[in-house]
Amino acid sequence: MLGLGKVTDVWLGLSNAVAAGMMLSASLHLIQEGLDLDADGSVMLGMDVSHQIRVAAGFIMGMGFVIATKKWVESHEELKFGDLTGKDLRKVFLMVAVMTLHSLSEGLGIGVSFTGKDGAHLGAFISASLAMHNIPEGLAVALVLMPRGVSKFSTVLWSIFTSMPQPLIAVPVFMFASHFIFWQSVGLGFAAGSMIWVTCFELLADAIKDLSIKWTAVTTVASFAAGHILRQLIEPAE
Repeated sequence: MLGLGKVTDVWLGLSNAVAAGMMLSASLHLIQEGLDLDADGSVMLGMDVSHQIRVAAGFIMGMGFVIATKKWVESHEELKFGDLTGKDLRKVFLMVAVMTLHSLSEGLGIGVSFTGKDGAHLGAFISASLAMHNIPEGLAVALVLMPRGVSKFSTVLWSIFTSMPQPLIAVPVFMFASHFIFWQSVGLGFAAGSMIWVTCFELLADAIKDLSIKWTAVTTVASFAAGHILRQLIEPAE
């Protein structure tokens, strides 16, 4: 994308649809990952709190966070980001904020995954899987920044910045894993919920503006399938 110079509407639409498909695939993988965690017998208020409940709670909180952030930005018209104001600023701020906090949740999952008897193998797989997720996430950030006049260099830096919380949070989580195990499935659900909201209401909405619904659907489905295949290729054999 950086080498295309001025990006046409068609390329923007295709890129948004590709990013949407990959992010939907990644989101479903995060949900499945949370649901597949071994039961840890967690109890709250005298009731068992299964991973299914925690993933669902995290998912709702993730969507709620995006909606609350969007409303907060819309209520502060005085905010500026370089030369960006108004609607452009709201879109950029929402994407950067969501992707950054989303990475915190993923970093929690990476840190916890390295613990336990098979931690080295599971942690390596989770890290590789989430590294793959960072590709469409970085593309999604770039698709919001570059068409609004943000320089290529700044776009690269912001795309990297939104993924920095992963390694920064993973190390302390690994060191104090016993305090974070309960929140692993919550974090995975949160990451999935926030990403699905952004995918459906930002990326796909923008893709449909630049492409027909038919080509948006075809590109998104193809990208979703490619994301699933790539994940199967890096998944360790039983």
